[in-house]
Amino acid sequence: MINGSSCSIGSDTKLLLREVDHRVSNEIASAINLVAVAAVRAESSDVKSALGDVVELLHNHADVHSALRIPDRDQLVDAAENLRKLVLAISRSRLQRMKINLVFAANTLPIEADRCWRLRLVVNELITNAVRHAHFGGRQGEIKIELARAGSFVKCKVSDNGASAAKVRPMRGLRIVGELAKSLGGRLGHSAATTGASFALVFPFTERELQANKAAAERRSRQARPLRPQAAAAAPEKALQFVSREDFMAETVQGLAKRPDDPQGMRAA
Repeated sequence: MINGSSCSIGSDTKLLLREVDHRVSNEIASAINLVAVAAVRAESSDVKSALGDVVELLHNHADVHSALRIPDRDQLVDAAENLRKLVLAISRSRLQRMKINLVFAANTLPIEADRCWRLRLVVNELITNAVRHAHFGGRQGEIKIELARAGSFVKCKVSDNGASAAKVRPMRGLRIVGELAKSLGGRLGHSAATTGASFALVFPFTERELQANKAAAERRSRQARPLRPQAAAAAPEKALQFVSREDFMAETVQGLAKRPDDPQGMRAA
């Protein structure tokens, strides 16, 4: 456990990052508008359909960019929910077209917003690394992200079922991941085999985060307790059905397909 955030960014750096984010968002929006106008003006139905697909793809990439945006407030956020939004956007923008399933399993895990942002950057880069270097050899490709509390530590694992080299070359992306791990006060582990590869990021909670996670665990424990016989008799039938946050968050890109805000979906783990 660490007493405070070991990865704070200066106000000037944050200002520059937000300016870059603003510019990129504007450029993506301009590209979407240009392609949409071209689609409207196109006479061929095939051209309209193709340009419509491009607009949708650009929107999906914009969602990834939005999910990686630097936070503007110092507060605790649910890392599980933040990662769910990120991996869903990544699946829509890249993995669905490549026929790669994305599995996501997580517990409610409140951490500081800035540290959650760095975690999202790590997960995004590790998914990108898996897509580039994993060889699925005709198998159904699958990338799995697991997030959980391990005592006073956060553990995030990204694994795939594709063959990869036993030794990983320290390319730029992995070097960035390593620096992000250090900034969180943690470490990054790696293993590889013919049946798949995995990266595991482990970093300590701050005192503030640890207390919040203990409180969240206590709330889940209270919610999971069975009702007293008298209360159970008087309560409506649906009140006897307990669905934990863990079960809710153990989703993939196909399992979310039935959600109103997620028409393209995730597959249940």
